Amino acid sequence: MRYDDEPVFKRSKWGTNRYHYNPGNPVGLALIIITLLFVGTMMILMAHRAGPFKPAPSPAPWSPPPYDYSRLSPSSSNPPGR
Repeated sequence: MRYDDEPVFKRSKWGTNRYHYNPGNPVGLALIIITLLFVGTMMILMAHRAGPFKPAPSPAPWSPPPYDYSRLSPSSSNPPGR
């Protein structure tokens, strides 16, 4: 196969010790495509504020529990038989 001698990563020609994907190798080309699809998907999710970028739901406003008047009626405070 003609790609057997091509490395997956190549050293950068800018004089640094960094590496980049080699599109001459099929694995390197697949990594380039996967990276572009992943970054594009994340950018779309961020723009639409969906997925992991969805904001937390706002808490419901506080409302006190309904007041129960039946417990404090005057008839319940008198003992039975009086």
